Amino acid sequence: MDYIMKYPSPVGMLTVASDGESIIGLWLERQKYFAATLNGDVSEKELPVFDEARRWLDIYFSGREPQFLPPIAPRGSEFRRAVWEELLRIPYGETVSYGEIARRLGGKTSARAVGGAVGHNPISIIIPCHRVVGAKGNLTGYAGGVEKKVKLLEIENALK
Repeated sequence: MDYIMKYPSPVGMLTVASDGESIIGLWLERQKYFAATLNGDVSEKELPVFDEARRWLDIYFSGREPQFLPPIAPRGSEFRRAVWEELLRIPYGETVSYGEIARRLGGKTSARAVGGAVGHNPISIIIPCHRVVGAKGNLTGYAGGVEKKVKLLEIENALK
């Protein structure tokens, strides 16, 4: 069984999901692919991992970089997990292009394939898919909506 908690944020209500030990999902309201990775029945429950996620989000939304990660276990293919690992390496307050992520993965994949994996990131914000931009720095699509991507980058002072 998977569990959820709600978190009110400056970008709207967030739904955070856990398998009981790790965060497996974090979605914005009306996000594309919302909760696609959840298994069967889901219930709200207080868990220690939700306390850690709440603390991380409180720090993040206060405009500071959290110096820790709550336990995370994103569900997806090997390729998608590799892309999500690269997203975790993007420094707070910086952006990287889809093409750069593809190069970091050894150049054996396209920016388009990277974009597909980024778009299916099940743990938004914590795995910072909002920090990925187009080749010329343009703010391309975001599963939660481009206006929310802008807000997240503004929180990090990442818009130059």
